[in-house]
Amino acid sequence: MDEKNPYIQGENLKRTIYPMPKEIEELLQQKKLIEAYKRRPDYQKNDYIGWITRARREETRMKRLDQMVAELEQGDRYMGMDYRE
Repeated sequence: MDEKNPYIQGENLKRTIYPMPKEIEELLQQKKLIEAYKRRPDYQKNDYIGWITRARREETRMKRLDQMVAELEQGDRYMGMDYRE
């Protein structure tokens, strides 16, 4: 596992692995979505965290975080696209 994001194996990722912010991890645990997050492919987990944390404005960051949470709850979306486990 990668030290930056303990939920990413990282063997096949050739891009930067983004660290998991504690507040996002706590939110996922609170909403009981951490297992849904863990089941996603490494690239999706990494893309979500990078997309959220690179937002310049807090408003944008929160909007992106809300979208990730909604997609994990639904289980059939990834970044607005169809997804199946």
